[in-house]
Amino acid sequence: MRPAHAAAAAAILVAMSAAIIASGHRLAVPADEIVITPEDIPDMPAASETGPETGMDDGQAGDEASTEAIEPQQPDDALIRSRAIDPEFVAPPSTGAAPLERAEPRPPLSNLSLAMPPKPKMPDEWKGKPLFQPLATAAGVFQAMGYTVAISGVDAVMPDESCTDAAGKEWNCGMRARSAFRAFLRGRAPICTVPPEGGRDTISAACRIGKQDIGAWLVANGWAKAAKGGPYAKAEEVARKEHMGVFGVAPDLSNLPPEPPPVEAPVEPSPSILDLSGEPPPPSTPPPATPGFPPAPAR
Repeated sequence: MRPAHAAAAAAILVAMSAAIIASGHRLAVPADEIVITPEDIPDMPAASETGPETGMDDGQAGDEASTEAIEPQQPDDALIRSRAIDPEFVAPPSTGAAPLERAEPRPPLSNLSLAMPPKPKMPDEWKGKPLFQPLATAAGVFQAMGYTVAISGVDAVMPDESCTDAAGKEWNCGMRARSAFRAFLRGRAPICTVPPEGGRDTISAACRIGKQDIGAWLVANGWAKAAKGGPYAKAEEVARKEHMGVFGVAPDLSNLPPEPPPVEAPVEPSPSILDLSGEPPPPSTPPPATPGFPPAPAR
């Protein structure tokens, strides 16, 4: 039996004995039973200490005696997990005698929670109307949706225009430039600054495809010339220096087959459907029957 349990049992017996003695009642004890008196327990207080002189009743005396008989248990050091603090006085740690300094805040981890400034408005030069199914009539001029648009800032190269290269060879550069412009516009819709409704007159407008300026593309590749005072003068200088487009050499056509001569079909006078002579028309001769097949029935 543990010492704590033994002490508790002894305290209960002491309390019962003290109650019996204080009340002055004696029980008849058989001869074969053992009576426990306060003298048998060395820690038991005398009757005068728990009697009426102390001013405590029997229950208080029993409780005090029971608590004095139990030895307090010492806590195990391994079970102490919290640090010791002063419950009567708790103060923050000292910061020292130096004055406080304000530190700069750290930069934000992302811009999601910041109030960003409004985005700048795009210039009006990017506004326009999309023109679907364009058809280039010259290198720098196209027709679409009732509009005839000439790209502003360039001098268009007409299909009947011819060029002479550095070797003195003349070639049809206008047709070649128009073919290159048609291949550039094929399946795409240029966006141009045109009025709401088209007309029969040619409109000079700035056009783009996506974010690519069509006028800049024509001049940079040498398929059109920059207009005087326009924004594409430097692009034309680069194209001339690199011999691009109409500023290049004449294409080599020696590997192409010869052009067939023109064939003229004989023209026969067609009979008039109005016969004013009054004579019946000659009977038409049926076509000869194909050998081996029965003739077609007459209708």
